Amino acid sequence: MSAATREVVLGVGAGIAAYKSCDLLRRLQDRGYVITVVPTPSSLNFVGAATWAALSGRPVASHVWENTHEVAHISIAERANFFLIAPATADLMARIATGRADDLLTNLVLASDVPIMIVPAMHPQMWNDAATVSNVETLRARGYVVMEPEIGRLTGSDSGQGRFPEVSAIIERFDSMTGNVRDLTGRKILISGGGTREAIDPVRFIGNRSSGKQSIAIAKAALLRGAEVHLVAANMDTTALQGLTVTHVESAAEMRVGLADAFQTCDVLVMCAAVADAKPVRSVVDKIKKSLFTSIELEPNPDLLAELGQQKMAQVMIGFAAETSNLVESARAKLVAKGLDIIYVNDVSNGAIFGKDTTSGMILTRTGADIALKEVSKDALANLLLDHAIRQLG
Repeated sequence: MSAATREVVLGVGAGIAAYKSCDLLRRLQDRGYVITVVPTPSSLNFVGAATWAALSGRPVASHVWENTHEVAHISIAERANFFLIAPATADLMARIATGRADDLLTNLVLASDVPIMIVPAMHPQMWNDAATVSNVETLRARGYVVMEPEIGRLTGSDSGQGRFPEVSAIIERFDSMTGNVRDLTGRKILISGGGTREAIDPVRFIGNRSSGKQSIAIAKAALLRGAEVHLVAANMDTTALQGLTVTHVESAAEMRVGLADAFQTCDVLVMCAAVADAKPVRSVVDKIKKSLFTSIELEPNPDLLAELGQQKMAQVMIGFAAETSNLVESARAKLVAKGLDIIYVNDVSNGAIFGKDTTSGMILTRTGADIALKEVSKDALANLLLDHAIRQLG
């Protein structure tokens, strides 16, 4: 699935299962989808607009008459690549089946021409009612994907078919519809992450603010998409990662060795680590006394990315640039100088980005297929970068 096809409208109907869609939204974001939540007005009795805005990182509207200058039912519809309506009540499905447009969500359905998946959740008697059965048949005949609700306990003591499906089952079905499949199976992804440390003495070092969060997001995304993943991790916590090879390093020199050993056999290199530009000329064995700690003589570290660029054969190389000014110009120059195929540049003025779960910046490529991103999750960025890599791998 390409980078341009991750925009999803998550429609939320007025059922008690609406609270489960909060977790659904998060799991969709983990898989790289970018979500705009459009709840029906009545559904806000279960989960409020502020919750959806906080989770999605985007404005939330329910009525056609909100922000009328934006013509939301057209602008959102044009941006969306897929619709996922979960939960869908009997009333909401009836309104969609008959072509009604009495709130923003049903307006969007009529104004869109993209794949739509519906996840019903309701009382068993409502699911089995002849009107609902007919509406489901109508929707499926028109090309909508309508999941079967699960059998189990519902609100109170009632039990039967009508329960909101497990989130994992919804995502599996949605991935099947969108084509978000294991498209990196058989590929080897080499990732560097974290920030290197250059020893001054046994207790002091030269380092940087990199947390390693972005490299972890890329590693997880690549694993989900079937890749064989090797992470060269500099001073970062990897205990939550499973199913990949991890090489722990501290300094730029150690990272140089760790990358060199794996680069020749990888298909994609993602150079996410913040490698120190310089190191002390001498690192002493004993702690330097405070009274003697007056200056440090430095020498440059090797440019690991440039070195690997010179060894490049058929690998796709992805780099990162942290800038405080002239973002695009600086990143474009680095793209060419280091032999990169893709680069992501962000503005790190005042410590922005470091340690956070979201990022804003620009993806630049040799082909000129540039994408501007604003406050997207690092998981979403990971998948967008891998989308570009897959395209260049062919």
